[in-house]
Amino acid sequence: MTWSRRAKPFLTGRLTMIGSVSLSQRTWLWSWANESLPSAALGDIARVRRFGEAHDFPVLPWPGFDYLPELVAEARMVAASVLDADGLWAESTDDGELHFLLHGLKPVTDAA
Repeated sequence: MTWSRRAKPFLTGRLTMIGSVSLSQRTWLWSWANESLPSAALGDIARVRRFGEAHDFPVLPWPGFDYLPELVAEARMVAASVLDADGLWAESTDDGELHFLLHGLKPVTDAA
């Protein structure tokens, strides 16, 4: 992905979708459990599920759970740590939230 300001690129990086929140249903769904997502969007998110299974960490191996902001925040932070992410990013819609990890962030330098 490339970020830009006033049509001028300034940052590049790779995204991994962590999961999504349905505000109307008040639920979280891990991206690894969302069959509608392409594998390219998932990166290595299955590693987070395996980490949860190996360490008996609640919510990480569950496909989804009831939406509680604190629980979603914790799940995001653990996912970022397990996958050694550079950052977190969330995008809101009318009925939901999409959550991503940012990897390999690099500034865009002018070639001129």
